[in-house]
Amino acid sequence: MKTDFDITNNLSLKPVVFRPDFNSQAEVISTNQAWSLFFTAGNEDKALGFNAEAGQFFTNLLLAVGVAGVLWAFLFGNVL
Repeated sequence: MKTDFDITNNLSLKPVVFRPDFNSQAEVISTNQAWSLFFTAGNEDKALGFNAEAGQFFTNLLLAVGVAGVLWAFLFGNVL
């Protein structure tokens, strides 16, 4: 059985962010790439695909949770 998988390459087992070909031109990464790297602990930058709505959803969700926490603390902080 013949495969094309190169198991001797040490870079295939390292996280994407430590590979030399990742962002070698210092480009701005998209929100999808950022969230994919966050959710996979740096192992995959294309886990969410190329649809921009997924990255925007998680960014807006994070902002909404932060705003809700601040409002909760402001409105109900002196109740306890």
